Amino acid sequence: MKYDVIIVGAGPGGIFSAYELAKENKDLKIGVFEEGNPLEKRKCPIDGKKIKSCINCPTCAIMNGFGGAGAFSDGKYNITNDFGGTLYEYIGREKALELMNYVDEINCANGGASTKKYSTAGSKFKKICMQNKLTLLNASVRHLGTDVNYIVLENIYEQLKDKVDFHFRTPIDTVEVQEDGSYKVIGIDGNAYECQKCVISVGRSGSKWMEKLCKDLEIPTNSNRVDLGVRVELPAVIFEDLTDQLYESKIVYRTQKFEDNVRTFCMNPHGLVVNENTNGIVTVNGHSFEGDDKKTENTNFALLVSKHFSEPFKDSNGYGESIARLSNMLGGGVIVQRFGDLERGRRSTEKRMSENTVIPTLKATPGDLSLVLPKRILDGIIEMIYALDKIAPGTANDDTLLYGVEVKFYNMEVQLSDRLETRYPGLYVIGDGSGVTHSLSHASASGVFVAREILGMNE
Repeated sequence: MKYDVIIVGAGPGGIFSAYELAKENKDLKIGVFEEGNPLEKRKCPIDGKKIKSCINCPTCAIMNGFGGAGAFSDGKYNITNDFGGTLYEYIGREKALELMNYVDEINCANGGASTKKYSTAGSKFKKICMQNKLTLLNASVRHLGTDVNYIVLENIYEQLKDKVDFHFRTPIDTVEVQEDGSYKVIGIDGNAYECQKCVISVGRSGSKWMEKLCKDLEIPTNSNRVDLGVRVELPAVIFEDLTDQLYESKIVYRTQKFEDNVRTFCMNPHGLVVNENTNGIVTVNGHSFEGDDKKTENTNFALLVSKHFSEPFKDSNGYGESIARLSNMLGGGVIVQRFGDLERGRRSTEKRMSENTVIPTLKATPGDLSLVLPKRILDGIIEMIYALDKIAPGTANDDTLLYGVEVKFYNMEVQLSDRLETRYPGLYVIGDGSGVTHSLSHASASGVFVAREILGMNE
């Protein structure tokens, strides 16, 4: 089967690339290949009752499928160059923001218009953070919520399904470069598809596949980082001053002991803590909803420490995986610990958890995170909790819950041109799979940019 453009991966990068291509040129034959399921068939079997933990489905409904990992991860679009990736280093700061705002317009036109757009501009919390050795990063945030984000994705798919060939449950084995400069995309079932232009958008869950492809095609890469930490869960009222005004507050703290940066990530007011499965490893994440009927009494957010490695060690993802596997070994999945127990050097038990004032929203195994996370990382997280306690008193309460581990895997950064093109003309790598973007907004913007590049629309 021959296509003008093949897109590997139906996450935000792939979706917005297909959207822009189909919108601007109705004659293009476009194929999208996705390892997971269509949106309506993406359902995690964990219900907290009959099934309480990950059962290792053939394809993870949380991580894979139409919408990618971002489909159920709270629908936060951070419009900023301060975090979320380094797309601006390739296409320029002004262009990056322009494309992120364009993505926001599309989301609003497809069901997201009623949602709120938050901003840190003029926030009193910037000064309060500075006074307590914390840095509040600048951003505008469109919070769709997991529920509204689902509706937006449904509407976009409805527009695309008759214009684009979607191949679900079709994992790709490899991509071959042909002598005439075209590409052959080969599925693990042996079926082959040809195209003139190929866009790779496999997300973080495709990190191992991406590394193998780069090795096979001799595409240069640079070592990237891995983010390790915990997900914090506490009563929503403790953070409501921040979340009511900013919703998502990206706060960075530089530790006194090791001068490591610890940051908040993926804040979910009145949300849920959830499992996710990456390459067979169960880690933790958070979701929240726009609708009041699905809100909880708790807020959760991640505290992450970024680790960059230099010679001779380069496998940052392997390092993160080994720590996550240790957590899975000790807890049979995710471990939860009361902050008070961690500070007292003891494990949490079922009895202590039953007496806790914060009711966990995820069924996890009570345990001891100090047996899992390296001391340097855990010390940084504890420092950060006490720093946050100064701007949100109650953060460091004994009953605050810590779930571990949370790991954000980043691809090896693929060496790309300022057109997001590899050393092979017409072979592009976008989204979080490139190592360049780390967020919904940046990934989506990279998809639009490459689509316009293929169409010859970029200046």
